Amino acid sequence: MTSLRELPIHSLQLYLTAPYPCSYLPGREARSQVATPHSLIDTTVYSELVWRGFRRSGQFVYRPRCNSCRACVPARVPVADFRPNRSQRRCAGRNGDLELVLKPLAFDEAHYRLYRRYQFARHGGGGMDNDDREQYRGFLLQSRVDSVLAEFSLGEEVVMVALIDRLLDGLSAVYTFFEPALAKRGLGVYGVLSQIELARRLGLSYVYLGYWIAQSQKMAYKSGYRPIEMLQDGAWRRQEQGNE
Repeated sequence: MTSLRELPIHSLQLYLTAPYPCSYLPGREARSQVATPHSLIDTTVYSELVWRGFRRSGQFVYRPRCNSCRACVPARVPVADFRPNRSQRRCAGRNGDLELVLKPLAFDEAHYRLYRRYQFARHGGGGMDNDDREQYRGFLLQSRVDSVLAEFSLGEEVVMVALIDRLLDGLSAVYTFFEPALAKRGLGVYGVLSQIELARRLGLSYVYLGYWIAQSQKMAYKSGYRPIEMLQDGAWRRQEQGNE
């Protein structure tokens, strides 16, 4: 993997944002370290950035750099060693009737309407439930790296879409949205399981899940995929079973 140290020092710059309200822990302020310029962040460079704990939202590539908080911990699943637990195996069985198709990044009205239903049901009042088509495109359909949309269908109906980045050493799970009326199927869990299986088929070593946050119910679930590795003190370390 090309190291950022091998790039010209002027090619990639990092800057800190001003403080803003944390999206995950109420009452806290957050800051991000942003990598620029976007035009130089291709798949090779982005793979290195993800290894160092960065994520992306549209073309915005960042990692948390909060003044007095280290709650956001990058997490990844080592594909070769992953073994689903009983609940995850049941989830896979419930969703065995879904059809998965990988598609290029392109606007699809059915995807957008599913996204709106998901945001309204799961994140109502958070702002994203009002995203118009242009905001949707900017968030999910703009990428300078190797990205695909994983479309899951039940018969004729699209019930889940996952945005996935292909890195040099794995897949990065960017964002997933699904039909809220089918919540009992455990579609979010099945989306992760499907990406782990896709990485295995592609011969890739990891699925990067983003940030694990122990105090956030929305983010703490990631430790349920075992074994799990977390980026701590500049190194990826496997967590002992049962540790959080």
